Amino acid sequence: MKLITAIIRPFKLDEVREALTEVGVSGITVTEVKGFGRQKGHTELYRGAEYVVDFLPKLKIECAVADDDFDAALDAISKSAATGKVGDGKIFVVALDQVIRIRTGELGADAL
Repeated sequence: MKLITAIIRPFKLDEVREALTEVGVSGITVTEVKGFGRQKGHTELYRGAEYVVDFLPKLKIECAVADDDFDAALDAISKSAATGKVGDGKIFVVALDQVIRIRTGELGADAL
């Protein structure tokens, strides 16, 4: 089992959610976050004054997947979140030792 954490552009959320649903991912967690990477923010104009926006709004998507579904989920996120421009985001993968469904007590892949 793996935990996939993806940082994406906010307007790509629906596309990523639909792509993950198509490959069989049953649930995701979405968090609004702010940050920067190589994009380094941008300059905006407000009432005639320029100001720098250092932290850009992004979404963090987390989903736990079984090893069988891992490659398909990773591919779905990569393709659906891409625009080809700087600032598309990153995907991080962490191995999961154990998953427990609190309601039923199911363990491992059954809990996903």
